[in-house]
Order: sequence, then structure tokens, then C-alpha cells
Amino acid sequence: MIEYDGLPSLTDPVMIAAFEGWNDAGEAASLAITHLREVWQAELLMELDPEEYYDYQVNRPHICLDDSGVRQLEWPATRVYLARIPLFPRDVVLIQGIEPNMRWQQFTREILGLAAELDVNLVVTLGALLSDSPHTRPVPVTGSTTDGRLAADLGMEPSSYEGPTGIVGVIQEACERFGIAAVSLWAAIPHYVGQAPSPKGTLALVRKVEDVLDIPVPLGELVEEARAWEIGVDELAEDDEEVADYVRQLEQARDTTELPEASGEAIAREFERYLRRRSTD
Repeated sequence: MIEYDGLPSLTDPVMIAAFEGWNDAGEAASLAITHLREVWQAELLMELDPEEYYDYQVNRPHICLDDSGVRQLEWPATRVYLARIPLFPRDVVLIQGIEPNMRWQQFTREILGLAAELDVNLVVTLGALLSDSPHTRPVPVTGSTTDGRLAADLGMEPSSYEGPTGIVGVIQEACERFGIAAVSLWAAIPHYVGQAPSPKGTLALVRKVEDVLDIPVPLGELVEEARAWEIGVDELAEDDEEVADYVRQLEQARDTTELPEASGEAIAREFERYLRRRSTD
């Protein structure tokens, strides 16, 4: 493990990580971290050396203008933020970056080394994938964990996925090997509107983070953005009868398979979330 100097002492910290790229359909996962950073007023803690992990011909640096009109060069990077949340007995470490182009094992060792130095006892990774989901229904979020206690508490099971994986899957597997409790959350983004941004997918992931951490997260404008996104997709579908028919087929399939869930546990969870929000107002 890599060792770090000058890190702060944290209270029962949890780490939440997401990466742009293969793991991030519609940028739903990376934008969830952006939202958490903003509403929790997270401060930059450190940045991983981009020279070690990025091919700049694949992930090119960007030139932009700051508020005073001065040109700035922004390099692709993975940044670590710290959020200390009022009335929440845990600190939160947020990791946001781009899936590395090289040295994945070293990258993973650096992430887990940081987790060890900060005494992180739970790692939550966020991802998003394209799926046959209708945009008119809540975005499904699948959660998995290899930790027995978490599985019982959160009603999750180990992932049965086999096949190619991204950096999120590599970090998840490394957590299991090193005995760090980890949860993986994946939002299913409708494939026919998979371009970024996907605020409805981001909203679904943020709400799932609420469930895992048992803490209400301010949603800000995210609910309105998700509603506007859905209305926009509705209008596009209305102009294409073939797409509209396809959406209706997806809706019928989804409603048939998830009717018991929609009428039971999902409603109970939403009511519990509402009560938690009221208690913090």
C-alpha cells in the first residue's frame, strides 16, 4: 500500500467513488459525485498524479477561461474531496476522476492505500450502464456487496456478473481481497437516450446513496432537472412513432415484472426517505 503524509483525522469515514468513461453511461455516476460535492460543500483533499495514469492523446487536457478571463489548462485527473456533514456522525471521502488509461493495479493500490490511511471502513462505488429501461419509469439501481452484514442490512446479494469490467469492478474486487466492506451501485440508463447528461440516473444513484448511508441528501434542482429531461425525451418520442412503440413495449415489460415491488417495498422506502427529510428541515 502507498503511504501518505499530512492527512486529516476523520470520524468513521466512508468513501464514495465514481469515474468517467466505461463505467459511466450518461455520466450519471460522475455527476452524482458532483452533486454530493456541491450539496455537502466538500473541499479538495488531494489529487492523484495524472502523469501516472492517463494517456493525454486519449484524455486530452482542456483549455478554459476562469472568472477573470485568464486562460487555464486543466489536466485529466482523479481528485479526492472531503465532506464533513452537519448532524451526520461520519465523514465522507469523495473520489471523482476519469477511468485511467494505464497502470490500473497501481491506481487501485493508491486508492485503497488512501482508504487505509484514512481508516475508511466502507467503500461505495457508483456506476451506470445502458439497458432496456423505459425513460418514463424510475431508473433501476442495482446494489451488490460481498460483505455478509451489509448484505443483510441492505437486502443486497453478491454480484453474479461475469465479463469485461471497468475500474469500478477492479476496485470492488480489491476491496474484497483486502477485507474492506464495499457496496457497488449501478444505475440502468435507457440505451436510446444514453447521452450525457442523464439527471434522472444521477437522481436515482443519489437516492440509493441515501439508503446506504441512512442520511438525507439535499436534492437541490436535481428533481426538476430529471423531470425536465423526461419531458424532453417524451417530446422526442412523440415525433418518432417507432420509438414511441418501443417505449410502450418497455413500459409494459417493466410494469409486469415490477408490479409487486412498486406496490410494496418501494413505496415504504420512499415514505421512510420522506420522513428523514422532514426531520432535517
